[in-house]
Amino acid sequence: MAGRVLVLGSLNVDLVTRVERHPRPGETVLGEGLRRLAGGKGANQAVAAAAAGADVAMVGCVGDDAGGAAYRARLEARGVDVSGLRTVEDTPTGHALIAVSDDGENSIVVVPGANDLLDEREVAAVDTLGPGDVLLVQLEVPRTVVCTAVRRAAGRGARVVVNTAPYAALPPDVVALADPVVANELEMAALAEAGAEPRSLLVTFGANGAAWDGATSPAVEVAADEVLDTTGAGDAFCGALAAALARGDERDTALAAALAAGADAVRREGAQADPEL
Repeated sequence: MAGRVLVLGSLNVDLVTRVERHPRPGETVLGEGLRRLAGGKGANQAVAAAAAGADVAMVGCVGDDAGGAAYRARLEARGVDVSGLRTVEDTPTGHALIAVSDDGENSIVVVPGANDLLDEREVAAVDTLGPGDVLLVQLEVPRTVVCTAVRRAAGRGARVVVNTAPYAALPPDVVALADPVVANELEMAALAEAGAEPRSLLVTFGANGAAWDGATSPAVEVAADEVLDTTGAGDAFCGALAAALARGDERDTALAAALAAGADAVRREGAQADPEL
């Protein structure tokens, strides 16, 4: 029987515009259009895990605004359990300001809002996990909450997947509990510089594939003219990986599913399929 995936993390309303190229420091460029999309690493990964067939619960915070209400309804419609999603009064839902260039690259400024207010109430949701379940976390919410959740989940026998994005230093014991730590090349370098020693490290290299504890796998090839937006590729990768691990898939199978999901994500705009919020 497949386990559950519990995603503890962020939910953002993404405000997205397209630019011919990203501005240099001090420079202004014109954007084309403005879209309101569903984002936030936590919710992106929860939606990706649900799309991959997992039984998914989302744990986090939204504000008492239209964006928060819309996001709750959106996740419910996609089969994600939102009983662990708390609405915080007098606080805005998190937002991300995203500029996407003509070559598909993006720059992002995140305004955390309610994401900064996760506390022990969110950690308590981890007590529902057990062997066979997967806790998936990222670092767009308070690190103290992430660390406590990782320790508690591991203590209950659940598998923990830590995505070190956006990068922040974590205590050595938290890094060591992850199976795996998922990092891109820059995050991997930061881990090494900090002297962190993951027992299991999965490094993503974008179009060059990934390596799990040194065993490499090629990326699913995507033609340059098919790349629309790289915003959600890493989150799609992590969500599909967690879903595969909760099914009990072996490493090779889980990694192949994650790479395929990442490749599919760059072919569409926004961090989630049908992303309008």
